[in-house]
Amino acid sequence: MKNSGVAAYAVCAAAVAAAALTWSTAGDSSSWLAPDNGRGDGPAASSGYTAESIRVGYFPAVGHAIPIIGVERGIFDERMPGVRVEPKIFDSGPQAVESMFAGSIDIAYVGPGPALNAFLNSENGRIRILSGAASGGTSFVAHPGSASGDGFDFAHKRVAAPQIGNTQDVSLRHHIAGQGLQTADKGGSVVVYNVPNPDIVTLFVKGEIDGAWVPEPWATILVEEHGGLRLFYEESMWPDGKFATVLLIADMAYARDHPDVISAWLDAHDNAAKVINSDKDAAGVEFNEFLQSHFGQRLDGGVVNAAVHNTLVTTDPLADTVYEFAERADRLGYMGRGEAGSRDLSRLFSEHVAGAEAQTPAGSGPSEPAPDSAGAQDGVVVWQS
Repeated sequence: MKNSGVAAYAVCAAAVAAAALTWSTAGDSSSWLAPDNGRGDGPAASSGYTAESIRVGYFPAVGHAIPIIGVERGIFDERMPGVRVEPKIFDSGPQAVESMFAGSIDIAYVGPGPALNAFLNSENGRIRILSGAASGGTSFVAHPGSASGDGFDFAHKRVAAPQIGNTQDVSLRHHIAGQGLQTADKGGSVVVYNVPNPDIVTLFVKGEIDGAWVPEPWATILVEEHGGLRLFYEESMWPDGKFATVLLIADMAYARDHPDVISAWLDAHDNAAKVINSDKDAAGVEFNEFLQSHFGQRLDGGVVNAAVHNTLVTTDPLADTVYEFAERADRLGYMGRGEAGSRDLSRLFSEHVAGAEAQTPAGSGPSEPAPDSAGAQDGVVVWQS
């Protein structure tokens, strides 16, 4: 069995964790209210845009291909000449959200779980979803010694997901409940370990877990390098075979003050998605080059190529699946106290997201106020705070 994937990502994880700690504590938690907080608020920047910079958070993961390829190729720079793009790489969604709360980043690419929690826990729901970024790219992989010809019986098994409350953890626990089973923390027989992806691979290799619900490229690493059996792709369990796994969120204070920059970013975001989908083989090569240039390690080319092709890059936020994810997380007790289904998600999506209002779940509260047309210039949306 190879271990190149574990070695490469172990280096990435250590470097990212150290950097994220610095970024998440770099800003004052109230800085989003200040007239000049380093984001170009105040006088128009010399570039012609209203901000001199935009700070974006994302992960070194295949599902984050849009920001990775977009930044590495200069797609965002080309669309916003004179606006400095400041990438900040994180190890997890909660880290990125914490950094946004601290005023250290303006936009971020995260999973549905962190996006929902960011919205619900931010003042006046000021962190909202701007766009989709990826669908799918998640699988359940069984240890070769734990699966039988009849499939995989979760009862009395030890399984893993990257982080408690994250997208894969919610899906895993929801699936377990759907099998009529309970996890050990609720008195059941299924033990769930929540550990970082590199540690999941280590436990898998040692035979200390029976399976894992993981995103790409980890799923393919387990299959191609460690003999795992991919029992199913998660998208097979969702209507139309699609569900949101990565979303673009924004601090609406920044979006309100710099609508031209946000609109330009979204244009480049869409273009990056088209570039990636036009040649996924090339995107895989560029992803590996990103790992090499930023972390001094690369993955096996075949693993990366398979992982990229297993992930759908899309700007569609797949809003109905986000609301479904919220219901699942709520049933698991991951969305805080309060009566299940009572949380107001009507403003979860920015009004820039086409069709989001139409997909707002019934009973979720009043609809989002319309953009202030009197304050719009040259067709640019002006966000409400």
